[in-house]
Amino acid sequence: MSEGAVLRLSRGSLYLSRDVCDRYFHGLESVILVRRGDDLLVMPVMRAAAGGYLLKRRNAAGDRVVSAPDFFREHGLDDRVDRELNAAWVAESAALTARDAFRL
Repeated sequence: MSEGAVLRLSRGSLYLSRDVCDRYFHGLESVILVRRGDDLLVMPVMRAAAGGYLLKRRNAAGDRVVSAPDFFREHGLDDRVDRELNAAWVAESAALTARDAFRL
């Protein structure tokens, strides 16, 4: 695992700072969200046509947001959830991984 990153899950959206996006998803327009046990995996999508969730620009600073209320509701995290998630890059999964993200 690499150094950590802080993500924010709020109202069905995942918020990523510009620094996090530059470090793990530089130049990409979308990501795939995967639940593996209680962990949330945020995986890069190399071709936007392959699908996934858009990394929408949130502000002039370059922070990004992934709007995915359907994904989070399907996995038991409704729109009332508002919390920080500690994440790190896991090379074996090729994903930014937030351990225990689905553990309430």
